Amino acid sequence: MPDMRPLLIFGANRGVGLELAKLERAAGRPVAAMLRPQSDGSHLQEIGVEILRGDALSPSDIEQALSRLSGPFYTVSTLSGRGEDGRLADDEGNINVIEAVEADGRARRFMLVTSMGCGDMAPYRSERAIAAFGAVVDAKTLAEDRLRETALDWTILRPGGLLSEPATGNGLLSRNPRIHGFIHRADVALLAFRALRDPATSRQAFAAVDANRMNCETPVDPFPLA
Repeated sequence: MPDMRPLLIFGANRGVGLELAKLERAAGRPVAAMLRPQSDGSHLQEIGVEILRGDALSPSDIEQALSRLSGPFYTVSTLSGRGEDGRLADDEGNINVIEAVEADGRARRFMLVTSMGCGDMAPYRSERAIAAFGAVVDAKTLAEDRLRETALDWTILRPGGLLSEPATGNGLLSRNPRIHGFIHRADVALLAFRALRDPATSRQAFAAVDANRMNCETPVDPFPLA
């Protein structure tokens, strides 16, 4: 029987985080989401997501949000973007979440959704990708590195270029660092949903792409998700 401990999502207001919240609520898992005070969370409340208010760039806000949860929980962060003062959630926000969850001690799983090109994929980025996204991808890598230092049961997903069309069901995970491609946000959420339930993904980092929209100079062996 799948573990249905509550899931806390950072970045649930849109994109992959929102799609994952929908899937988890449909499966019956309790879901909470931390949103900035000014963000509209009505679309999340309509599907039964508990809204916790706070800013991931504020460690005390995160600690307060965690205090609202009872018992063990899972965490997913898809945080990205800049605060009004220019600080990046990609590194600082995610690192704040990682450190707060680690200190809390109750988390059973931590999934971080970053980007293709992070970590060991960095040497295979194109000059165009570096010019367009290099600083953000480097910031996300800092968050990945901090997560790897913890004792948390972590998984890292690195989606390719994100598309906002309906899920195709063709998403796959790969540990090949040379892979490039695109994937729909809804398919990333489907992969995250499955990976959270597969112990074999523990302490692993994966690229996430659409099988029909990828390219790679070397053979790609999709990870066999349970």
